[in-house]
Order: sequence, then structure tokens, then C-alpha cells
Amino acid sequence: MNQILISSGFPWLNVLVALPLAGALILLVLGRDALARRLALAVTIVNALCTLPLLIGFDRSTTAFQFAHLYAWIPQLRINYAVGVDGISILLVALTTLIMPLCVLASWTYIQKRVTAFMVCLLVMESAMIGVFIALDFVLFYIFWEFMLIPMYLLIAIWGGPRKSYASIKFFLYTLAGSVLLLVAIIALYLHNGTFFIPAMMWREYGQGFQLLVFLAFFLAFAIKVPMFPFHTWLPAAHVEAPTAGSVLLASILLKMGTYGFLRFCLPITPDASLMLATPLLWLSIAGIIYGGFTALAQQDMKKLIAYSSVGHMGFVTLGIFVFNLHGLQGAMLQMINHGITTGALFLCIGMIYERNHSRELAHAVGLGPYMPWFATFFTLFSLSAFAFPGTNSFIGEFLVLAGSFARRPEVALAAIPGALLAAAYMLRLLQKVIWGGVNNPDQSGMKDLHLREILVLTPLLLFVFWIGLGPQPFLDYMNPTLTELLQHLQQRQQAHPGVGLDWSIFK
Repeated sequence: MNQILISSGFPWLNVLVALPLAGALILLVLGRDALARRLALAVTIVNALCTLPLLIGFDRSTTAFQFAHLYAWIPQLRINYAVGVDGISILLVALTTLIMPLCVLASWTYIQKRVTAFMVCLLVMESAMIGVFIALDFVLFYIFWEFMLIPMYLLIAIWGGPRKSYASIKFFLYTLAGSVLLLVAIIALYLHNGTFFIPAMMWREYGQGFQLLVFLAFFLAFAIKVPMFPFHTWLPAAHVEAPTAGSVLLASILLKMGTYGFLRFCLPITPDASLMLATPLLWLSIAGIIYGGFTALAQQDMKKLIAYSSVGHMGFVTLGIFVFNLHGLQGAMLQMINHGITTGALFLCIGMIYERNHSRELAHAVGLGPYMPWFATFFTLFSLSAFAFPGTNSFIGEFLVLAGSFARRPEVALAAIPGALLAAAYMLRLLQKVIWGGVNNPDQSGMKDLHLREILVLTPLLLFVFWIGLGPQPFLDYMNPTLTELLQHLQQRQQAHPGVGLDWSIFK
């Protein structure tokens, strides 16, 4: 059982949480829009730099939670401030700190009103999102999980599009409903274990009935966040109405919290229930892949197209998780990172078009290539990544998921193939229309190409597209020990309870 905590001399994880909150507090005190952008950018860049010691000093040979710190918070209830990272969470923390300064830069001219309040929301969001990935106490985790809803709600409700009230309320109610069930599961586990310490709850002997109830509560909370089909209906409205930074945060970070929950909680805390319900979850993943592909293919709103594509892409992540082999889990983890990079970049690109023509409609963005060569280059490469073109990051992740699926459940893997074809269809359709158009394109001569700030926003993401696509091994090295141990424990559970789950001969 992974209960070992490796502490570091300097509390880097505490800094990652506290620094954005301190920046938000300073902005509130100063209340000056002229300084808000610069201070928010400085804070997010420093926070990203503070991630480097974690990545450099991370021991890739152990499965322990590293850079850990534990302080007594409410001793009477055994609630502690406990944080740490392992091979599952370290890359998600790094992704969060990478995306945040890009969101600030993307909002530099996009947000003109209540700039200070907007930047405060971004900084508070960063603290909450990092807190979700590093929390090792369930109460602390739940506080970060819930706290994150408030700034995201405000980003949509205040700076969103024409239907911002509808989209923000729907987002808040859906995720809050799942959070209530999550709280019930946390309380049940506390009553059973007498602690909120998450590693102490992993791989314990729980009755199958108890596991099923806890798993279902977990599943609904995390499936809404992913979102898995059919719990996805809040996502398109939230994406379409959110400002560009809000859409990027939703796609790049918030959706990953659901799949992170499956890996961190469902598999190690309710392994028997995960094994028993694997088959329906695999087919729900397939339904999401196919549904997301067909629905994206029918869209004329570019943001809505990318939003529905997320349903399909995240379906590949859950598919990789619930095939229960190393290739599948590796592919799922990589796809979590890849989707954050590629889909976040696509939302940034569409936001750049919107700043110029104030429309998200595909018909208004036809034939931009000759007038925006820098934009055409970035948009083409990110579009290729979105449908897993060889050499890009998404190809590696999707290949591993399909390889794991074929080894485990060939019929499920075959059912996922049309989803990959649909991704190519809707992305090539979008790319062809935006870059080349037809023979009677509207006059786009007034559209200006990307300027330096926008190129700086997109370039880091493009570097990761090809780094992961051409050399993924450093990223796999971070996650392999933790994923291997996770599978070993699942195999032991299967051997101890041979009537649960499926054939485990693939581990031999």
C-alpha cells in the first residue's frame, strides 16, 4: 500500500498553492486594472518556474508520494493539511502551471472590463486546481474541488457570451450535484477507516456492497466532470459561452480532474467494484467517442465543434483506464496531457479569430490562410494533433490506448476505430474551410495575422505537441512506477477474489 511520504526540505507544493492566492490578494488590495495583467502574468510565470524543481528532483524509481508535507489541521476530526505528488499527479500539476500564464496572455486584450476581478479569478482557479492534484487528505481535496467551482462560475457568468447565465448555472448545478455524492462517499470512507488520509484508504479490505455504493458515488461525481456520455450536456454551453481563458481551463485542466479521480480513488479504493463494472464503463466510453465525433461533425460553431470533440477525446482516456493494462493506462495518462495541450491550443486559436471578427461561426472564418500565414501554420499543426496524426503527441496516446484495448478487449477496440476516423473527418473539415475555403470565399483581407504576443502563447504548446509525439519516454518514465504498482495491486485483488472482473492472463 502506497502510504510512504517523502518530504523535501523546501515546501514547493505549498508555494504552488499559496503564491497565486497571494497574488490574488494583492490584486484585490491594489484594485488597479493597469497593473492586474502584469502582476497576474508575473505570478503565473513564477509559479510555472517553481514546478521545475519538482520535475527535476522527482524520483522516478519510487511509487511514494514525494515533496510531501503533513500538518495537523483539525486534530479532533483527524483532518490534516497533507500534500504530495506521485507519478499520476506530477504531470498534471506541471500542465496546470504551464497553461496558466498562457491564459493570462490570451486575455491581454480580450478582457477589457473588470480586468482585476478577472485576473483574481484566474489566480484563485490556479490555486484550487493545483490543490486538487496534490491533496492527500479527503477534506482538503474536497475543499479545493468545491472552491474551484466559484471562480469558474464567475468567469462564465460575468465575462461569458450572450447565454452566459444559462451556461454558468448549468455548469454549477451539474458539478455541484456530483460533488454532493462525492461528499457522501468521503463521509462513508471516514466512518469505515477513522481517517481522511487518502493513502491509508487505498487497497483496504472493503465489502463488495460497500465498494459498489462508494464507487457509484465516485463515478457520478467524476463522470460529470470528465464529462462522460451521457453526463456531458453541460459542457458545450459552458465552452461556447466562456471567455477564451475559461474555455482553455475547462478543456485543459478541469476535465482531467474527473479522470484523475478514477485513477486516484476508484481503482485503488474500490478495486472490486471497478473490475465488476469495467465492461459497461468501456461501452460508455465507446458511446462517448462515437457520439462526440458525429456531433462535432455537424457543428457550424467552431467552439462548439471543439467542445464536442472533447467528449470523444476524453472517451479514449476512460477507455484506456478501464482496460486495466499498462499500455491502456499509459495511453490514458498521456491523452490527459495531450488533450490539455492540443484542445487548449485550438480554443486559443479560435479565440484569436473571435477577437478579429467577433464571430465563432465557421462561415465567417472561411479562407483565412492567405491572409494569416502564421495562424494557418499553428492551426494546421494543432488540427493534425487533434486527430492523432503520426508524429504528434495525440498519436502516441491514442496508439497506446488502442494497443491496450486490443490486448484486453478486441471488440471494444474495434468499436473505437470509427471514433478515430470521425476525428479526422471533423478536424479536416474545419481545417479545410478555415485555411482554404472554397472558390467563392468572403473577403478576409482585413484580417490581420498573429502578432508577437499570440505567437508566444501558441509556441510552447506546439513544442510539446512534437516533444511528446517524437520522444514520449521522459513523460512515461514519470508515470510508469505508479501505474505498474496500481496494476500489480489490481492483479492481487483479482487473484484474491477470482469471481470478480475479467481474465488477468495479459499480466503474465
